Amino acid sequence: MAMNRRHEMPQQPILFCEVFDVWGIDFMGPFPVSNGYSYILLAVDYVSRWVEAIATRTNDAKVVVDFLKFGVPKALINDQGSHFCNRVMASLLQKYGVAHRIATAYHPQTNGQAEVFNREIKQILQKMTNPNRKGLEPTP
Repeated sequence: MAMNRRHEMPQQPILFCEVFDVWGIDFMGPFPVSNGYSYILLAVDYVSRWVEAIATRTNDAKVVVDFLKFGVPKALINDQGSHFCNRVMASLLQKYGVAHRIATAYHPQTNGQAEVFNREIKQILQKMTNPNRKGLEPTP
């Protein structure tokens, strides 16, 4: 049987992504304040699954902008938090040509990799906390 247009497989473009091209980011917290830190910025590279978890004092756009130490990504995936969806972030991402993908409200699976590591970090923090340890302290 010869293939005609009706029976052809749909063509899908093959996307080539390099390490650090696509980041999923999310904030965790607030946690009890420790040394001035009460949030964690969690960033996951979707290609290598490299995770950065950074203790921060605030959960605002400036923290996210300062995080971009691996260069400019091609895409950024995050939830609808005001720290990600604001004029500062929009203009910065537009300036550098970064695709901004925003997760659907009440559907955290859109940013699945970041949510998985959120859960893992919460479990680690729960295991590490004891009566002698208070709050969140950055690693030296």
